[in-house]
Amino acid sequence: MKRILLIEDEKHFARFIELELKRESFQIAIAANGLSGLELALRESWDLVLLDLMLPGIDGIEVCKQIREAKEMPIIMITARDSVTDKVSGLDSGADDYIAKPFAIEELLARIRVVFRRQEGHSTAKRTMLVSNGLCVDIEARMVTKNGVEIELTKREYGLLETLLKFTNRVLSRDELLDKVWGYDAAVDKNVVDVYVRYLRNKIDSPDQPSMIETVRGVGYVIRK
Repeated sequence: MKRILLIEDEKHFARFIELELKRESFQIAIAANGLSGLELALRESWDLVLLDLMLPGIDGIEVCKQIREAKEMPIIMITARDSVTDKVSGLDSGADDYIAKPFAIEELLARIRVVFRRQEGHSTAKRTMLVSNGLCVDIEARMVTKNGVEIELTKREYGLLETLLKFTNRVLSRDELLDKVWGYDAAVDKNVVDVYVRYLRNKIDSPDQPSMIETVRGVGYVIRK
């Protein structure tokens, strides 16, 4: 499910957008001013930010600039100001698209789909290399390095690491990992996942540093960026 952050101070308009996006199976959160919106955008991972230009606290242009300095998530600006100058300012600040109020919800949904298609195209192009905190997995070569030093992994260790990196920031349950790494019909116990996570940690973690593979109690494991 795609996660969308809407930064919009008009309460009724924000509620309307929220309901329409939920109807399209998006997960949505709302921030009512620039400061809280910027904090939420930087603190969590989002697939898209819908950003109003005129906001209390910090305006949308500044919010967009600060998000763009820290992250590469796509941003669509939504605003009642539709002059050419405003559009150019929004796009120059780092927005991927700009839509002026009033608009039909179908137009917004179409623009969102375009952004996601573009994003998925970029992801596919970059998918041969998985990188996180100095750890690099070259999928085509099946080679793993940490800060430039090659790490030798067994087939299962490599499969587990690749899967965790492909789903960065998503907590994967033991059942999901068993299915993706060992196969849905593998006759193995769930505890084998814990064993291989321990093997991986011994090889990829740095001494005196928190493990790259985070345990989420009662749920499973995740690698976060």
